[in-house]
Amino acid sequence: MSETLEKLKQAIVDGDDDSAVTIVEDGLQQGLDALAMVKGAIIPGIEHAGKLWHDNIYFMPDVVLSAEAFKAAMQAVQPRLQGRETSSRGKIIIGVVAGDMHDLGKSIVIAMLMGAGFDVIDLGVDIPKDIFIQKVRELNPDILGIGCYMTTTMLELKDVLQSLEENGLRNTVKVMIGGVPTTQQFADEIGADAWGRDALDAVSAALTLMERK
Repeated sequence: MSETLEKLKQAIVDGDDDSAVTIVEDGLQQGLDALAMVKGAIIPGIEHAGKLWHDNIYFMPDVVLSAEAFKAAMQAVQPRLQGRETSSRGKIIIGVVAGDMHDLGKSIVIAMLMGAGFDVIDLGVDIPKDIFIQKVRELNPDILGIGCYMTTTMLELKDVLQSLEENGLRNTVKVMIGGVPTTQQFADEIGADAWGRDALDAVSAALTLMERK
């Protein structure tokens, strides 16, 4: 069974989503525990890919493939996890602001956050501020992650923060922003609680925010 876990982990690291799904399905048929695969191979796989990226061994295309393999493996194992008690580091809602259709960075961040044990709800891209407000009110997340990937949509981040304040929700949720044009200085200027330089940094920031709650 340990050999199966090692193969599954390597499939995630290699970004081989077809192999990852096949190994998950074979492992389940052989009686391997679903949660054991998540904790022993799927999560360690995406974490290792993240480390390779951080160490400049992997580049963006490599991380994208690993993130896709991670998501495919999680989808394959998910039916066996229904009703299981799994610990969560916290609930995060994440989405890209209105007018911005870029999904790649968000997908990688989500994979890394899930790998770190967070319950992540993906709102998608081109999300109006009213939807962010609605979902924060409905789902009561610990963290709201807002991304933008164009300078022309940066002010949407500020509008979401202001809308949270106007709706009396700002003190109920920690806000983390990220995306290519954003900086720590900009995060400070608009009143965000944290800024993620990249996916690994976003995980670190999310963990720090949870410690402050």
